[in-house]
Amino acid sequence: MLSAALAVPAGLAGCGPAAGNHHTWGHVFGTTVSITIHGASTQRAQELGAAVLAEFDRLHHKFHAWQPGMLTELNQRIARGLPLRTDAEMAGLLQSAARLAERSDHLFNPAIGHLLRLWGFQGGGPRAAPDRAELRHWVAANPRMSDLRFHDTAISSVNPAVRLDLGGYAKGYALDRAAAILRAARVEAALVNIGGNVLAIGQPGGRPWQVGIRNPRAPAAAGNTLCTIPLFDNEAIGTSGDYERFVLEGGLRRPHIIDPRTGMPALGTASVTVLASGGADAGLRSDGNSKPLFIAGALKWENMAGRLDLPQALLVEGEGGMAMTSAMRRRVSGLA
Repeated sequence: MLSAALAVPAGLAGCGPAAGNHHTWGHVFGTTVSITIHGASTQRAQELGAAVLAEFDRLHHKFHAWQPGMLTELNQRIARGLPLRTDAEMAGLLQSAARLAERSDHLFNPAIGHLLRLWGFQGGGPRAAPDRAELRHWVAANPRMSDLRFHDTAISSVNPAVRLDLGGYAKGYALDRAAAILRAARVEAALVNIGGNVLAIGQPGGRPWQVGIRNPRAPAAAGNTLCTIPLFDNEAIGTSGDYERFVLEGGLRRPHIIDPRTGMPALGTASVTVLASGGADAGLRSDGNSKPLFIAGALKWENMAGRLDLPQALLVEGEGGMAMTSAMRRRVSGLA
């Protein structure tokens, strides 16, 4: 099993038939990652696991929002009103993020890095509620992904307030890169888990992988799963929750998912889980799409799911109520 009933940091645990499974563990993107490979020799599984971790490390440094790398260099140039020639990978990922931002009415907005910084969600410093006047300043500056301009791989912004943070998108892209590596190696079945963002390849022993969704109001320990979802080949699950990174202010849990309209953490939602399937970007879609649903909240999340063409999604309210699409309800099992 892949950590049977273990609730990993972002809210998911994967498990499958134990026989023939080989596990590689690491720490990147600020979270625990695991690569479970089924049906390969121990040596081959270790080699492929190491290759995937090396790719994760490359992406971690390239897309890091505040440590030296291409993204931080781009942010520095944007703040000075200058373009930066990047590469096809960076330009493609940012163009993809801009399309999702537009479709979500900008509730998904990786351009609000200044707001994340003010709340302490960038860097290793303490997290504390920021000065409200500073928040209002950066909200009024209205940084959006649509401010970016692309000239081949040269990227600039018409708004110097844009500060890019791909923390809600890069893990999904990394899942897709891992899948490409493992598929190229003709792996029979695998499960890749980046802090609860999970992508499945194949079916171990002819059966789907089983992924447990963490109960957001229970401790991260064995058995604290809300429900279980089977994952088939080329399906990915992404969960956004309020229980790992948050600020406590006045007794309120203020999560790291910021509503760009107000500059304030989105309240009222405990977690959102999105299942995406098919194509070469299932991981990316499962990761990015959970954020606008989280911000839309209990009253509007279904409308947003329809807008984003998400037939399989689940929302847990801050007070514990749960709702899901009919397609997701047909998938889950083990509900209390």
